[in-house]
Amino acid sequence: MAEQLIPADEVREVVRERYAAAAKDPDTRDVCGCDCGPSSTPLGCGNPTAVADLSEGEVVLDLGSGGGLDVLLSAQRVGSVGKAYGLDMTEEMLALARENQRKAGIENVEWLRGTIENIPLPDDSVDVIISNCVINLSADKPRVLREVFRVLRPGGRFAVTDIVADPDMDDATRRDMAQWTGCVAGALTEDEFRRELAAAGLEGVEVRETHRVHEHAGSAIVTATVPS
Repeated sequence: MAEQLIPADEVREVVRERYAAAAKDPDTRDVCGCDCGPSSTPLGCGNPTAVADLSEGEVVLDLGSGGGLDVLLSAQRVGSVGKAYGLDMTEEMLALARENQRKAGIENVEWLRGTIENIPLPDDSVDVIISNCVINLSADKPRVLREVFRVLRPGGRFAVTDIVADPDMDDATRRDMAQWTGCVAGALTEDEFRRELAAAGLEGVEVRETHRVHEHAGSAIVTATVPS
């Protein structure tokens, strides 16, 4: 995997501060620094709910749920017998998500405060994990993907949209904190995504670029499953 050029603690704190500010100010809510194109949320790079193929009764977890739109859409798709969790480390974003839930009148939702490197759910408790342009923000992606494997049930599905870096992304871009919090500098390459998902225990990995978002990166749909 590409060398970590910015300390992990610094990455997490700067990301938290930037997205906390975005939650409180609608004018700065589009903090993604790339040309993200069509998205289900202003902060995302794609629409994971469109590729997750959710079914009634399933349990869904959104990693880095932000203002909660993908969680609320998922909750509607899994129905009253299903459940949707939204996980975010930013209390300001969780407050925004709760307000959006209140306005939508959707009940089968639970918001979790925490990081995607330490998912606060039991083993084998989730059917589907979605995420919208968030995994690239983590400074420890192998740990995130191990957590994905841990909480997914056998046969569970991983269906995210994320930024995928070109193999020749230069170190100057990798060191740029604005590019990191803008969803570019921390992105895995396609080969790294495949390798890390396989190392975590997932199989059937597919990575499909949907559009270019930066001279060194594209937005992609990434899917995989836990062996049954």
